[in-house]
Amino acid sequence: MRIVIAEDLYLLRDGMVRLIEAYGHEVVATAATGPETLEALLTWRPDVAVVDVRMPPAQSDEGLRAALAARGQVPGLPVLILSQHVEQLYARELLADDSGGVGYLLKESVFDADQFIDALERVARGGTAMDPAVIAKLLAGGPSRRRLEGLTAREHSVLALMAEGLSNHAIGRRLFLSDSAISKYTTSLFGKLGITDDDHHNRRVRAVLTYLNRP
Repeated sequence: MRIVIAEDLYLLRDGMVRLIEAYGHEVVATAATGPETLEALLTWRPDVAVVDVRMPPAQSDEGLRAALAARGQVPGLPVLILSQHVEQLYARELLADDSGGVGYLLKESVFDADQFIDALERVARGGTAMDPAVIAKLLAGGPSRRRLEGLTAREHSVLALMAEGLSNHAIGRRLFLSDSAISKYTTSLFGKLGITDDDHHNRRVRAVLTYLNRP
């Protein structure tokens, strides 16, 4: 994969470069400010980008806004936000765009290299990688739950784990259910959410976006 890393802390940025390259991927560019991030994303159009939220010059939400601006010009550009902070407004805007892979992880929750690389590769494939703490924060400030009211408690559990980016097999292991049972639950919740087989976009991503945005 061709990857852009946007992180203003040198040691962390350099560490991610070394880690990613050790797994056989290529870091084509790095950025340390919001403007540099936007320029790198539009110039390289990477397979996936790792972007911090708060970057110079103002140390507010420049990184996240740069990622949004880049996706506006390059629809579907996969972005994994890796940050110490949850910015609800811009995070919701990022997740509301279902044109490509998105992820949002808190730095403190990434415990090993395999976990980070797995999330990165999942987002690059067009999937999602969501930190449970980020999900909780977004849901706490979310609007109506009308479209989710028809789901059973078990379907809610399956969808919550799907939002974290888990596969059906991993969800089954977490809930102590068989793969076939999880498949039935996912098919049922897709139907209740009005997400059909002929939708242009990935059904799992659309279900997760419905869960997080609650239109």
